[in-house]
Amino acid sequence: MVTAPIAQNLSRTFPVVIAELAERFGDAPALISEANVLSFRSLDALANRYAHWARMAGIGHGDTVGLLMGNRPEYLAIWVGIARAGAATALLSTSLRGTSLAHCINQVAPKHIIAAPELIKPLTEAMAEVAGDPQISIDFIGGARSAGVAAINGSSSASPDTELPCSNDITIDDPALYIYTSGTTGLPKAAVITHRRLMMWTHWFAGMMDTSPADRMYNCLPMYHSVGGAVATGAALVNGGSVVIREKFSASEFWAEIVRFECSLFQYIGELCRYLVQGPTHPCERTHRLRMACGNGLRADVWDTFKRRFGIPQILEFYASTEGNVSLFNVEGQPGSIGRFPPFIAHRSPLALVQFDAANDRPLRDQDGFCVRCGSNEIGEALGRIGKTRDGSVRFDGYTVAAETRKKILYDVFERGDLWYRTGDLMRCDESSFYYFIDRVGDSYRWKGENVATSEVATALTAYCGIIDANVHGVAVAGNDGRAGLAEIVCSESFDIAGLPRHLQDRLPRYAHPVFLRLRDAVETTPTFKRKQPPGPFASCGLDDNCGSLFVLDSRHECYVRLDRTLYAHIAQGSFRL
Repeated sequence: MVTAPIAQNLSRTFPVVIAELAERFGDAPALISEANVLSFRSLDALANRYAHWARMAGIGHGDTVGLLMGNRPEYLAIWVGIARAGAATALLSTSLRGTSLAHCINQVAPKHIIAAPELIKPLTEAMAEVAGDPQISIDFIGGARSAGVAAINGSSSASPDTELPCSNDITIDDPALYIYTSGTTGLPKAAVITHRRLMMWTHWFAGMMDTSPADRMYNCLPMYHSVGGAVATGAALVNGGSVVIREKFSASEFWAEIVRFECSLFQYIGELCRYLVQGPTHPCERTHRLRMACGNGLRADVWDTFKRRFGIPQILEFYASTEGNVSLFNVEGQPGSIGRFPPFIAHRSPLALVQFDAANDRPLRDQDGFCVRCGSNEIGEALGRIGKTRDGSVRFDGYTVAAETRKKILYDVFERGDLWYRTGDLMRCDESSFYYFIDRVGDSYRWKGENVATSEVATALTAYCGIIDANVHGVAVAGNDGRAGLAEIVCSESFDIAGLPRHLQDRLPRYAHPVFLRLRDAVETTPTFKRKQPPGPFASCGLDDNCGSLFVLDSRHECYVRLDRTLYAHIAQGSFRL
């Protein structure tokens, strides 16, 4: 097993692996973009420059550096270099603004923040709400200078590219990264990603995909995510393959770039595959050399069409979360499944499905106080057993805020004293031991491949003039992955719907903007004053009874338009893109 040696060498971290790869593969391409190519040797040298810069800036063991930057080869070199100096890097989302961005910064208390030139403005605007006084530096690779901000590029360029040995104090159980996840409630949380976890991710996926120096991975997912920034890049690199980095996904340019860069692997989220399937025929869509597409969220109704139309030899669907201790892999190609534990190894599985009490938003307990396991095809919440193993595979390292970590742990689940991690995901397992993802639980929903916290959206809405109250939830819409945001809002006479999209742009990432608005006289609550959440899909949420009060976001024109039955029919047919 490729991950077995990880626990046997506590000082061999991912930055050490990058140095080993530089020795082994030298000038072979490692990271490729339209603007730049880094060989294994130049990637290691650039990481060394950032490591020396960090040391000169007084950054070391126990410190954190924030990184606010879009996809580009230097992104990996920066956090590898910082890790080499002994510190951890917080991967800040480039979509966040204002209070949300400040909150994420405050979660990790960075000593320093590195930003791309084009993101200095939103960063400086958020700093008014940031605790402490972190030093801001700008990396000027490909960008113009800004007055009053330190230039890291000048410092790092002047730094030596000679090898900087990793700090002797650092082991695989120290934090390497902080990656943000919205979880099931509230604002984003900073998940602790140790060097051990990073090594497990990269080597585990390298083994599952059987990567080699002949492979090129196409990565258009955000590098501030665990998949785009670690799995997709590291899994190819650790076996000598290269990674093509694109700033963001483009359905119109996807196949041409897959062919031009001779990619053999593609990292997806299900939404991207659906966009490709819905798109027009492209002359390059079957002339590629892809041997595998790897990712999560590929729906059963898209799976076969995607595989057949584009001639994809193998699809490797998996289930995992940034902070979770449960992973599943569908190596058998079962459409729609997230993986399987065959019956003969089921007793070794750290995963359990338990009956869920939707009314109280928690797993159901029996008369003895224990959780109740689900039967075949019964939907329940997935739990991951927390324990100590030699390879650390069932650890839960939690978040930077201890209170948030405690919220995700269940005690006395099947016996007194056991500990289990709450995934917040509803699943079912069929008679053949295949698992299927059903939905999220709690106060969040998944849209455009991202988890959206309802409280964060409601807070942004009620900050707008004229909105008195707001209740936000996700609703299923035919032909779309995940759940679209539906905001029920109570408004005063001063409410101006035309200005709302601009207001939201300054406060929320694009995927978190409510797709639907419903104007109400009051927000419905339960007898205990909890916000009511509709149980069904959008079509059952009062469209026929209350058509005039509904609006939908026209993403092309950045405005909300009244939703009538004709427009709803276009949505259902897929001719109006949400």
